[in-house]
Amino acid sequence: MYLKTFSKRVLCTFLNHGLVASSKLLSTRDAAATMGLGSARGYYNTGQPKYPGPGGATHVRVVDLRSDTVTKPGPAMRQAIAEAEVGDDVMGEDPTVNELQKLAADMFGMEAALFIPTGTMSNLIAVMVHCRERDAEMIVGDLSHLHIYEQGGSAQLAGVHATTVTTLSDGTFDLDQLESKIRHGYPDPHYPRSRLICVENTHNIQGGRVLPLPFLQEVRALADQYGLSVHMDGARVMNAAVALGVPPSTILQHTHTVSVCLSKGLGAPVGSMLVGPRDFISRAIRCRKVLGGGMRQAGVLAAAGKLSLQDMVGRLEDDHRNAKIFAQALLDCEPSLFSVDMGAVETNILRFSVLDSSLSPREFCARMGQVEEGEEAALGQGIQVLMYPHFGNSIRAVWHLGISPEDTQLAIQKMQFVASQHLREKVKAQ
Repeated sequence: MYLKTFSKRVLCTFLNHGLVASSKLLSTRDAAATMGLGSARGYYNTGQPKYPGPGGATHVRVVDLRSDTVTKPGPAMRQAIAEAEVGDDVMGEDPTVNELQKLAADMFGMEAALFIPTGTMSNLIAVMVHCRERDAEMIVGDLSHLHIYEQGGSAQLAGVHATTVTTLSDGTFDLDQLESKIRHGYPDPHYPRSRLICVENTHNIQGGRVLPLPFLQEVRALADQYGLSVHMDGARVMNAAVALGVPPSTILQHTHTVSVCLSKGLGAPVGSMLVGPRDFISRAIRCRKVLGGGMRQAGVLAAAGKLSLQDMVGRLEDDHRNAKIFAQALLDCEPSLFSVDMGAVETNILRFSVLDSSLSPREFCARMGQVEEGEEAALGQGIQVLMYPHFGNSIRAVWHLGISPEDTQLAIQKMQFVASQHLREKVKAQ
């Protein structure tokens, strides 16, 4: 209902009158230092903006939409960290870690859980445990985070070969193609042995897409038919659960194991949970140790994770709403300059494209990330919106607990200003 009533007249009002936001004031130089521009296959790469911002800006607001990993713990989380009861977790004696692991196992409907420093390590451990033999092979989506953005650790460190299936626009696979990738005839000496299917939910590259429950059910049935396991890279599975309006256990009943990040939309500074059967977690503990992930008094980190699971899940809906509001504003821009599939804006990640070939994703992000001439006069302040060029010549923006509705309106103001300036320059050049 809110989107339907969000009229272009209101957007024009935002252009003409500056909004008061709660964002921290930063100098132009400080904010520019945080600007990162990535290539299509490496959005974590950093570099200098193509257009350095003019000096002398009096007031600059920064809206950081690069990732939901940039969140910072608030007062309640910092207090929980400071007051955490701790022990040696490698010895199984940290009470706060143990409480977090039990909380996660119960929430996700599985037998046991393990606190891991990072999501990349958590996925790697899952592959190591599921694929213990040296001839093992896993099946992954060709656009999956595990395949593209984790340095090939499964092959590099675990000795596990990967074969890929085509990732569809909604993050799913064609099930016939998936079945065709399963190896048969073991122990034929020519081929690796299929052991694992990996899915990603929500799907990062495809713009935070939520995997449909029927798809997950069919993947699990296929895995069961051929004796394979299913692991979910569920870095943002809580976003999927909120979007579907179901508990996470409803999603995860179709998987054997899952890795869940606490350090993205849930706002913890560090950590992921690896969850699965008890014997799986027992083996995972050994793998975590050999990879250097066995921490000692880790309760100071687990305390933040507990607060994330207990108090931060419900607010993910706010991030989804704000992403949709910005997406709608892109479509409302006149004349039309942006391409957005509103049906694909399901969670907190937004992918969009610039229709005008004279304004590249890299250039658009650079202009959004610096204060342009005349901006303060037009908007009442300078606004720097940080986002990345992304996969397939698109642009990626991610909402999180550090971005309020007011910040979203600031981002809309800046987008409209950049769009109007570009069109003015284009007309002038003709």
